[in-house]
Amino acid sequence: MSLQLHIPDSVAGAIRLPEKRMQELLLVELAVALYSQEVLSLGKAAELAGLTRRDFARSVAAHGVTRHYGREELEDDLSYARGQ
Repeated sequence: MSLQLHIPDSVAGAIRLPEKRMQELLLVELAVALYSQEVLSLGKAAELAGLTRRDFARSVAAHGVTRHYGREELEDDLSYARGQ
């Protein structure tokens, strides 16, 4: 499933982001917002943002969002520690 969002030209023109990086930056903002509301896990939010989990975690911290650490994150960390 793929999803496209329509942003009216009047709104897009009012967004104070570099036009060449607007989509990339908006995806990060959306991912951080969904993660902060616990709608997405860190891994899925990082995927949405197009970042590694590590880079997304840095972005979350830069936004002042408290990192959630649940079962999925624990399992991912354990798999990583085991070299899987």
